[in-house]
Amino acid sequence: MNKYLRQLFTAVVALFVILGLSSTIIMAVRANALNNDPRNARSLYHQLGAYRGAILASDGTVMAKSEPVNDAFKYLRTYSNGPLYAPVTGFFSINQTADRGLEASRSMLLNGEADSLIWQRAKAMLTGATDQGASIETSIDPKLQQVAYDQLGTRDGAAVAIEVSTGRILAMVSTPSYDPNKLATHDTKAASQAYNELSAGQNSPLINRATSQLYPPGSTFKTIVASAALETGDYQTDTKIPAGSSYTLPGTATQLPNAEAQADGVNGQISLQEAVAWSSNTAFAQLGVKLGASKVSDMATKLGFGSTITIDGTESTGTPMTATASTFPSDPTDDKLALASIGQGDTTATPLQMAMVAQAIANNGKLMQPTLVDRVRAADLTVLSQTKPQTMANAFSEDSADKLTTMMESVVTEANPQLAIDGIKVAAKTGTAQIGTDNSAIDGWAIGFAPADDPQIAVAVLVHNTDVYGSLAAGPIMRAMMQEALQQ
Repeated sequence: MNKYLRQLFTAVVALFVILGLSSTIIMAVRANALNNDPRNARSLYHQLGAYRGAILASDGTVMAKSEPVNDAFKYLRTYSNGPLYAPVTGFFSINQTADRGLEASRSMLLNGEADSLIWQRAKAMLTGATDQGASIETSIDPKLQQVAYDQLGTRDGAAVAIEVSTGRILAMVSTPSYDPNKLATHDTKAASQAYNELSAGQNSPLINRATSQLYPPGSTFKTIVASAALETGDYQTDTKIPAGSSYTLPGTATQLPNAEAQADGVNGQISLQEAVAWSSNTAFAQLGVKLGASKVSDMATKLGFGSTITIDGTESTGTPMTATASTFPSDPTDDKLALASIGQGDTTATPLQMAMVAQAIANNGKLMQPTLVDRVRAADLTVLSQTKPQTMANAFSEDSADKLTTMMESVVTEANPQLAIDGIKVAAKTGTAQIGTDNSAIDGWAIGFAPADDPQIAVAVLVHNTDVYGSLAAGPIMRAMMQEALQQ
């Protein structure tokens, strides 16, 4: 009899162990996966039935909030001026898991499930109050965001503005945009139809062109080659470098010309400053080859190329918001290095990346971590977290930054006076990257900062698939954004 009791006892203990292990796996190990499974109806009702926190602009403007509704889900997510802020907020949908923007990167805080909100949850349970998620206060300047959005209009493009000394993102616009309200509806059929329409094709408006799309940066990349040259100590603003009206790519019969006669220099030579001012292709292609791939690549890497850049969030707060890694070719042949050095060929970048390049030059060579959230508050207005500026890299010396600034000022004063702002010194670099079949179209760029003698704002603008130079397509947008930021 004792033998059978022992066997029964052992079996019961084993079953309890199995039950404990399975419960642990479900509740801890697989919790996130199960909660995010779109087939999990319980999770869906729980998320949509939660009072999700608001997402706010820097001045308190509400970009996203939850409003009570009389249906099974209790609350409806609404977006004020949805297309304007969509690249920042992302969307919260009944059909699709939040996978972009702050709705994804701060999801656990917004829905009240983050560990930092445990006391708020307990308080709500004890008092019977509605459990509310945290509110997210962003660095976005609504007026600056609106100017960038209006200026881009119906064009395919992006604009990013960064506060120079901190890395705070003041504006992040992507066009064409979309209205997150169409995805937030509780009409599942309408939400599915909207998502299918918005996500179709390579030009989907759901793609944040500021962070998730790569483009050849064209002549804006020359700022990186110039910084690599200055850091060697062998070059100054007045150093003469080889130029000419045309350059034969090494090992090929391909001729690389300049767009402006002033970029040719005199007797095949041009100063480094004039090469930047007039965007000399022949000078920078040869300079890149002379410096070598290693030096140019190292500088690009210091400025953020080659790495995915986290803009907001961690695994504990949701799905981090990141920018696609910009690229510079590895071990290129000299002909490809020449093209890469003028921002063509295998060199690609996001608009955010090029805004960061401008920010680093403006900030004495110090590259700041880009951020989108200033602080997080619980429902009782307690500050749960506050973002502090962080340095990503000391990319180059203050002396090099000063010289780059001088050269970028000459881009405006000499070659592009239409980009000048009365009473304010502007430092800029325009770019015209050839794209498409037979180079039949253009990606127009402008990057810069102002005031050049006391930098406050760094800007990058891209207009994709245009038919005019970057100075004409993107330049006026950059100028308008600077004006708006500096008049506040």
